[in-house]
Amino acid sequence: MKTITFYSAVLFLFLVSQVSIGQENYQKKIEALKMEKQRIVEQEKNALKFEVRDINQRLENGNITENEARILKEEVAKQRALNIENRVAIIENRIALLERNKGDVLTLTESDTIYGDRMRLGLLIDGKPVFTFKPNRRKREIKYDRRTYSDFVMAVGLNNALIEGQSLSDSPYKIGGSRFFEMGWQWRIRVFKNSNWLRFNYGFSFQFNGLKPDGNKIFVQEDGQTVLQEFEYDLDKSKFRMDNLVFPVHFEVGPSRLKKTERTLRYSIRDQFRLGFGGYGGFSLGTRQKLKYNRDGDNVKDKLKRDYNSSDLIYGVSGYMGFDGVLLYLKYDLNPIFKDADVKQNNISLGLRFDI
Repeated sequence: MKTITFYSAVLFLFLVSQVSIGQENYQKKIEALKMEKQRIVEQEKNALKFEVRDINQRLENGNITENEARILKEEVAKQRALNIENRVAIIENRIALLERNKGDVLTLTESDTIYGDRMRLGLLIDGKPVFTFKPNRRKREIKYDRRTYSDFVMAVGLNNALIEGQSLSDSPYKIGGSRFFEMGWQWRIRVFKNSNWLRFNYGFSFQFNGLKPDGNKIFVQEDGQTVLQEFEYDLDKSKFRMDNLVFPVHFEVGPSRLKKTERTLRYSIRDQFRLGFGGYGGFSLGTRQKLKYNRDGDNVKDKLKRDYNSSDLIYGVSGYMGFDGVLLYLKYDLNPIFKDADVKQNNISLGLRFDI
């Protein structure tokens, strides 16, 4: 008898605690909703201030007349007032629903509906939910005016060298066989607040510049100089590669389209002409030479990773032009390829760049 009484008391206390916890939880929800009502009013008023300030700026710039400005202000004021009325009504209905049901409000599960990618899964017994769970997704606040964007940058094309006292047509490197590849990341910032005709781009890139000597020649170091010399065996392949890490900066000009909604303001450069000019600076990651040849009937592959007296600091000028994310790209190293060389050589590249 004492055992039955003890467990009955424990069960009673448990049920009472659950009821009190439920009461406390739904009261907290109601308080949170009341605070949300206040934030809604403040948010809409702040948005109205921004819109009125934008209209005043357009009036000062002479883009609209005083009468047009007055009409626009009345329209945005009416819109924000209706927004407040509708959004506050939704919150008040939620509060009324919680109070009327003492916090015990029915919710839909997957058996009732599916909300796109926000699926809620649950376990049902006799058609009633025992528990439910859903993916935990963080809600990111949408920024009204986004001024910074980022792109993956990739470029590929022909590479060669401008040699002091020689024209490019007299280059000792194969025009079609010498190539470059570049990949990196860039950030694009709108310079002016109310215009997007000028952008500032910055980022980082890995450059791989290749030179393929013409004829049966390889690079060798001799008396502090790096020069081309005839190789003793018949070469199937001779390629010299310079790997760099650089930090490009460009000013970019070009038209854009303004897309403005109640929640966002965006400048789009999609399908628009773009012209960029600037430069880059960085450092060498290493130089290497690859040789393939036949020696006494044996196929030999040599990979020689050496200093080759190449420049440690890399800096140059670059530019691009094109439409959308497909651009004609030119870059020129101001630093010489080889330090303390009798004849100065500077790397030059021309190709296509893709901003993805």
